[in-house]
Amino acid sequence: MQKTIRRRVLSTAFEITSPIHPLLQRIYAARGVQSERELQYPLLNLHKPNFKGLPEAVSILADAVVAQAKIMIVGDFDADGATSSALAVLALKAMGVTDVDFLVPNRFEYGYGLTPEIVAVAAAQQPDIIITVDNGISSIEGVNAARELGIAVIVTDHHLPGAELPDADAIVNPNQPGCEFPSKNLAGVGVIFYVMNALRAELRQMGWFDESGITEPNMASFLDLVALGTVADVVPLDYNNRILVAQGLQRIRAGVCRPGIKAMLEVAGKQAHKLVANDFGFALGPRLNAAGRLDDMSLGIQCLMCESEQLAREMAAQLDELNRDRKAIETGMQQEAMAMLQKTLHADAASLPWGLCLFDETWHQGVIGILASRIKDKYHRPTIVFADVGDGQIKGSARSVPGFHIRDALDAVAARHPQLLQKFGGHAMAAGMSLLRENFDSFSQAFDEEVRRQLNDDDLQAVVVSDGELAAQDFSLQLASQLRDAGPWGQHFPEPTFDGEFYLLQQKLVGTNHLKMTLSIDAQGQQLIDAIAFNIDPSLWPNTQLQKVRAAFKLDINEFRGNTSVQLLVDYLEPVI
Repeated sequence: MQKTIRRRVLSTAFEITSPIHPLLQRIYAARGVQSERELQYPLLNLHKPNFKGLPEAVSILADAVVAQAKIMIVGDFDADGATSSALAVLALKAMGVTDVDFLVPNRFEYGYGLTPEIVAVAAAQQPDIIITVDNGISSIEGVNAARELGIAVIVTDHHLPGAELPDADAIVNPNQPGCEFPSKNLAGVGVIFYVMNALRAELRQMGWFDESGITEPNMASFLDLVALGTVADVVPLDYNNRILVAQGLQRIRAGVCRPGIKAMLEVAGKQAHKLVANDFGFALGPRLNAAGRLDDMSLGIQCLMCESEQLAREMAAQLDELNRDRKAIETGMQQEAMAMLQKTLHADAASLPWGLCLFDETWHQGVIGILASRIKDKYHRPTIVFADVGDGQIKGSARSVPGFHIRDALDAVAARHPQLLQKFGGHAMAAGMSLLRENFDSFSQAFDEEVRRQLNDDDLQAVVVSDGELAAQDFSLQLASQLRDAGPWGQHFPEPTFDGEFYLLQQKLVGTNHLKMTLSIDAQGQQLIDAIAFNIDPSLWPNTQLQKVRAAFKLDINEFRGNTSVQLLVDYLEPVI
């Protein structure tokens, strides 16, 4: 798809005393950094825990610790849910709780969240308290079912609430009405980290650790989990989240991390001391998510909690194998989805919906979110992919484009057509929903109408945002290294992307759809630069007729057989005629 390259608009420059490359200063300014303090990431700079509902939650949990109550953690089946579950169990055990376990709904049997069905499963173990992590804010019926059984419920979540809140004993969610916590972008793992930190402070004040002879846990030891879950969940990296991620990265780079994370790094071919935030999202997150997508996220949580390096390696290898299976399933589904869309385009390109809804009864429900993301990236329009879940129902996973709040859009559809959606929830950029199979066509039309109501033609034009061109001397290992270490980069604090025209000297296909190139900024080829573009269209590239290309790229370091060199990671490539 043709894209537009747009340069970032610089905000007001800020005064800085540290010796930072002028280009990096400009990059920070373009991301809204207003002071040098925002580039410093000590834990002391974290927002204070002024969450609505936190005092109630801590009071209940402190009493439960002293009474040695049985606690059940109910999580979600993605990386955020897995890290949240692992952190909650490990932290409570470190504080002296002897009877704490976790339960993750299998997405194929129970669906998402604290449903009455999963409460029944939990009740068989007779817990005194259920703590939800990364879910629960929409679990009205599940919370009621638990309380009817005499089980107290503490909801910790970060998803947007609906019109009605669950009748839980306590709710900690920065996005619930009336919560004054300034950062609304915490991931689920960030929320439970704050809760456990506050619980430790309460137990310390009560004298629990001294009286019980328990060494007070160092909450910083859980920051590797917080960093992984935060980046993998693609929440905006505001200043507070950057502190959490930077601190987690720092610990992992120093070799201080859980055996499970170390093992997943090994199977992914990543070196801990060179880890960057991007690796959480593209190397560790997919392997962790694969368990929840294809099998049972319990494997991922057990890997994160494991104390044995050997056992962690075995579980990480299983996760890696599941991820390979996921890729194979995704490839087949993507080919089928693209064939559907190409058929529509060949018939009448103008008839392609603005809001895409795709369904095939053979598609794997654990992979529909990834497929929706791939299609959204290719066609740059809000996309929902559905899978059959039995009993006449289908489940959808949605991904959106900038400017279109997908969860609010579903709310608008539900208000206009109350008979269509059975349930839904999510964020601005991603959401999930369920509806009857017989309502798919009606919902598809209603969703397309809502997208057309909110967007215009320009919104459907994909844009690559660039930090500008690089001078010849900027294509250096020194600058590439500075940029790599200058993050943590992530959602809403993006890794620097540049653009420019290059002479295309060599090009070849690597693998099935990766284009390896040798570029030069001058016609004489005096400064050669290696570049690679992943997931290109093999029908368009290689193109031996071209002499010049325009590229949007990231400045990277390639390491091969002990040698290091500058390499461009190309995000977008177009011919220069």
